[in-house]
Amino acid sequence: MGRLWSLLFLTVPILGVAIFVLAMIPGGVFDDHWLPVNINEHGQIIDDLFMFILYLTGVIFIGTGILLFWFLWKYDTETRTEPVKYTHGSHTLEIIWSILPAATLLFIAIYQMDAWASHKMVPPVDDHGDPKPALVEVTGRQFEWRLRYAGRDGELYTKDDIFTVNDLHVPVNEQVVIVVKSQDVLHSFFLPNMRIKQDVIPGMKQKVWFQADQVGQYDLVCAELCGWGHYKMRGRLWVDSADDFVKWLEQAEQEQNSTEIASASQE
Repeated sequence: MGRLWSLLFLTVPILGVAIFVLAMIPGGVFDDHWLPVNINEHGQIIDDLFMFILYLTGVIFIGTGILLFWFLWKYDTETRTEPVKYTHGSHTLEIIWSILPAATLLFIAIYQMDAWASHKMVPPVDDHGDPKPALVEVTGRQFEWRLRYAGRDGELYTKDDIFTVNDLHVPVNEQVVIVVKSQDVLHSFFLPNMRIKQDVIPGMKQKVWFQADQVGQYDLVCAELCGWGHYKMRGRLWVDSADDFVKWLEQAEQEQNSTEIASASQE
């Protein structure tokens, strides 16, 4: 009976190998569910880092499962009568299981430096080499995203700024800088298709940047539990062509001005 359990235990690494093989087949079973479509110029770096860590942990998981199966099979009490010998205080083993994880973590830290730099350390610049100004400010509040765009003067925090809720529009094939902040509690600004996720901390303004290379509509969500209505704190990311983005800004400005005029006439 003991060896029967060891054979059942062996199915765990076998299933692990099968899942990994299926996951790596282009157009396979998990191709549409593994990761959302990447539309960020720097997103491939994040994907490569994710897959590397996945393969590394997968090898460790499968190897551990096989090793456990071997011990269960070899030291089955029904077929093995001699007593088991135990050893204590192996400095060699202690050095091995200390150095291997440390070396692995160091390798991952070095491997991810390019990803960290492109997403967090090297902001885009304009034609003059100066830091590119923010296109929009995004404010998280329970339970929506409020957006503030620069108006015709091209500068944020002036009288002609344009305000929207939950609809983030950006032009395609252009470096975009976004300022994120929170009005109340901790949120997390998450664009899955951009591979962008930034914790939004009350009292702090932070910048994120990216370049979308594919026109379309994508998800904007909060990835931090922020209260009872967290589930509905969803918005939309619209990646527009350059002309469509300008048209949208003009339309949003007209709608905002019309609303302001209507409100003033009622006072």
